[in-house]
Order: sequence, then C-alpha cells, then structure tokens
Amino acid sequence: MIEIATAEAIIADRLLGSPLARSLGLAIERIEQGMVQLTLPFAAANVTVRTVVHGGVIATMADVTAVATAVSCARNIPDGGATSSLSITYLAPAAGCDLVATGRSSRSGKRQHVVRVEIASDGGTPVAEALVTVVFS
Repeated sequence: MIEIATAEAIIADRLLGSPLARSLGLAIERIEQGMVQLTLPFAAANVTVRTVVHGGVIATMADVTAVATAVSCARNIPDGGATSSLSITYLAPAAGCDLVATGRSSRSGKRQHVVRVEIASDGGTPVAEALVTVVFS
C-alpha cells in the first residue's frame, strides 16, 4: 500500500488540482487508508433551482471522493485510471448548504476498487449515496 502522505499528495495534485474540482471548490477534510472525506462549500454557481445543489455536482463529488478513496488504499501509485461504474441514489435536496462526502473502500484489488460514498449536508442530513467502481491502469 502507498503511504497516506503520498496518497494525500496525489489526491491534492491530480484530483483536487483538476480544473473541475478547483471550480467546484472540493477540499480534503480527512484521509485514512480506505477512507476519504471531502467537503464542498455551497456556491451559487453549483445550483440548479433557487439554492438546491445540482445533482450533477453531487454525482461529481461522489466520483472524485471514490477515486480519492481508491488512491488511499492502492497497492501502487496509479499511473492513470477511470471510473467504470457509478450508481447514485439521491435522498434529499441539498439546499443552501455545504456538503460532506465520505468514501469507504468496500473492496480494494490490484486494479479494481469498489467504494461506497455517503454525501450529507454540513448539518448531517443524508443527501445521496453512491456505489462507485474505479479501475487503475
């Protein structure tokens, strides 16, 4: 397994340093081996109607959290990879609030990682759940 400090540097540089993640405002809150927590501050640019955060923004947060979680428990530093599946269930609207996504590794293989992601409002209300499969090259 790669060390947590190395994983955190990869996540910060490659994932959160991407133009999309930077524009959304995603940030690392907590990282452990097999568990990553990201935050997304509320921004008017991320809404669909009034103050409700767009479902695509929430799905993107789930995707980035899952990939970060897979990196946190990867056996080797990944050269590249992709999300091969993402299934999301929306539980409640995220209206005018910051979001917290927690990814937990369900299975971590040589190349394929399955991650469960829970997204909640900063007040703790569940907003969405996702099951994501990430494959590293």
